[in-house]
Amino acid sequence: MRMSLGENAKMALDTLLENKVRSFLTVLGVVIGITALITVASILVGFYGDVTVYLDDYGPNTVWIFKFAPGLHTGRLTTEERNRKPLTLEDSTAIREQCPAIALVSASVFKRVDDYNRPPLITARYKDKEVSGLDYSGAPPEYEQVFNAHPSVGRFFTEAEDLHRADVAVIGYDLGKDFFAGEEPVDKTISVEGYPYRVIGVLEHRKGQFFRNPAVEKQVLVPYRTYRKHHPNDDEHFIGAMVVPGHMAEAQDEIRGVLRRRRNVPYSAPENFGLSSAEEIASQFKQITGSVALLTAVVSSIGLLVGGVGVMNIMLLSVTQRTREIGVRKAIGARRRDVIWQFLTEAMVLTSAGGVIGVALGVGISLAINEWLPSLPSTVPLWAVLLAVGASMSVGLFFGMYPAVKAARLDPVEALRYE
Repeated sequence: MRMSLGENAKMALDTLLENKVRSFLTVLGVVIGITALITVASILVGFYGDVTVYLDDYGPNTVWIFKFAPGLHTGRLTTEERNRKPLTLEDSTAIREQCPAIALVSASVFKRVDDYNRPPLITARYKDKEVSGLDYSGAPPEYEQVFNAHPSVGRFFTEAEDLHRADVAVIGYDLGKDFFAGEEPVDKTISVEGYPYRVIGVLEHRKGQFFRNPAVEKQVLVPYRTYRKHHPNDDEHFIGAMVVPGHMAEAQDEIRGVLRRRRNVPYSAPENFGLSSAEEIASQFKQITGSVALLTAVVSSIGLLVGGVGVMNIMLLSVTQRTREIGVRKAIGARRRDVIWQFLTEAMVLTSAGGVIGVALGVGISLAINEWLPSLPSTVPLWAVLLAVGASMSVGLFFGMYPAVKAARLDPVEALRYE
């Protein structure tokens, strides 16, 4: 007689419950592989989402321009990169005047970076408190809009303060907490490299957790002309250009054309400057996380392979132990495909149970990460859960096929005589 899929599944579950320890040890490899898959997928998805939120907070329509490509620049600069001349304030003016797709431009000036693209160590003081590792620069009032740098307390500096070289500063969120915990920061005076600045605002806390730059949260922004008054020899410039929505590609082409002309780059020569945007840097991170995901998939596949071999062994043993049962079923009319589906269902239920355990462990680890390591974002994606369950069922289907076919091919007469 033919058995329904539900009856096969019920029989498989009964077999699992009768041999709990053996079943668990059989699918331990599947459990480990699925747990690794869910855990790493949740960390990568959470990390990528955190990076995207962080970058978008600086303006999704903003182009970042530096003498080499802003973003994931790691390692020592090449000789050619070290010898590139800095961008200038005049470059930002030309971009604003000659690029119709650009709505607003900001040029920040700061000390030159070292061979590893690291700024020099800068210290600020307030009374008896001292904080090092600041992001100290001069910027125009347009910086607030271009980089979405809005004060949570106080205000941003004005065009008049820039023109009159006023000694005022807007500071980062963390620096405000370090210096002014429990007191009003506005109109307090801090010292940066020996120069006094009156604090007029504290910037909002930047979104994102893991990726955020501690130096940015300890930022000291002063008017552009104020900075040049105190540091006339500093000439490193970073330009931000706010693009008219929907014209990102056009804006980047216009900027490239202006800078190539101004920096005398021949038509056939590579650019001696770099452009980037939040979308492009996020894409770079996506490629990196994709490589990590591929490596995780390989490691998880090893666990699934080990689990699959264990399932095949246990199913072959089950065929041997249940030879008489198979003979009885075939003697009363069960067809080969009925026997095949019985053992395939049992193998798939076995590995699916391992997959469910692995998903539960992965979700638990993700929740634990969010609880104990809030700075490391972790989000379990639905596609990872579905992929994990589907992969575990596929392992059962693949590795259970040989035992199932072997059982179906048993001669009923010989099977009934089996002791």
